[in-house]
Amino acid sequence: MGTETIPIASDHAGFALKEKLARALAEMGYDVENLGTSSEASTDYPDYAHPLAREVSEGKVRRGVLLCGTGLGMSYVANRYPNVRAGVAWTPEVAKLAREHNDSNVLVLPARFVTEAEALAILKTWLATPFEGGRHERRVDKIDHPEGTK
Repeated sequence: MGTETIPIASDHAGFALKEKLARALAEMGYDVENLGTSSEASTDYPDYAHPLAREVSEGKVRRGVLLCGTGLGMSYVANRYPNVRAGVAWTPEVAKLAREHNDSNVLVLPARFVTEAEALAILKTWLATPFEGGRHERRVDKIDHPEGTK
């Protein structure tokens, strides 16, 4: 198995932080797929969330990272895709629980509300935390398969 590819994308509000996190991911040994945006010029977040969420949904990558001002817009778009569990995390503790309890496969960062150091700590925690499974497995299964339809 080769190096894990992690796509990362943002709108204008998350651009500067995305660029820093993309470099950090590369330094950690990940193959980074930067899906844009390429400047701080105003953009529409769905244009960047859709391609990343599609890659995760279709199994082309295991996980990805999105950034926008609040994290909310990106999460709304990403969570429309089957098998995507995009979680907005503003602390390492929230990122840890998103992975342990919800098997989050897309980390969404609120770029206007976290510092670079906080974002890096959140990202590292999210990457390092495994899904706990157990009782959480049943709950996660119900996200895409409501009771009786699986």
